[in-house]
Amino acid sequence: MLQRIAYDLQAVESHVQGCASCLIEVDNLHSLVSAVENGALRFKASPRLKRNVQAAIRAANPRASRSIFHWRWASVFASAVLIVALTWVATTRWNRSSEETQLVNDIVSSHVRSMMANHITDVSSSDSHTVKPWFGGKLDYSPPVKDLTEQGFRLIGGRLEYLENRPVAALVYQRSQHFINLFVWPSNGNTGKQEDQLTLQGYNLIHWTKSGMTYWLISELNQPELNECARLLKE
Repeated sequence: MLQRIAYDLQAVESHVQGCASCLIEVDNLHSLVSAVENGALRFKASPRLKRNVQAAIRAANPRASRSIFHWRWASVFASAVLIVALTWVATTRWNRSSEETQLVNDIVSSHVRSMMANHITDVSSSDSHTVKPWFGGKLDYSPPVKDLTEQGFRLIGGRLEYLENRPVAALVYQRSQHFINLFVWPSNGNTGKQEDQLTLQGYNLIHWTKSGMTYWLISELNQPELNECARLLKE
């Protein structure tokens, strides 16, 4: 078991060294440990207190000296359990991060592919009442469709894409010469996720969830204008 723990720790350590978010978590843990060790909650018992506690233990349990041996093994076992728990948490975060990274890469690829292949839409229309029904029978959900033409983000149509192992809706908007893809599909129960923003390969992405749906907005449009588009879509 200890060999397995050592192997897992090596794998986690190798990952942490190359993961900025995990390094931050490790620094936070180190700060917490330092605060506990140096804080007012930690104090050294006086010799008199030690003698009184030891006497009380012997009075309550004549075999206390033998119990000390068991306590030491219990401490070792508890430490091993803690190591396994921390390893499991780090590995879970690692796997989840890898899945999210793959999803972001897939979204960028879908966005780029739609423009390179001149396949930006399957249905071309600025009328939300035309685009929304087009998805009927092609998806097992009905994506919300907004026309933001008056606000400067013209709806030009929609198409089908394949993300997270399922068909999803892609709604396409245009701002000047820039295309904006909005990918929409049912979320996995997270209806109040805080907005995420990131940039990859020169493309800006915004992610949020609302009313049981997850949204990914992507474009080479500058971040302030894309933020405005996201704000209007959330209203």
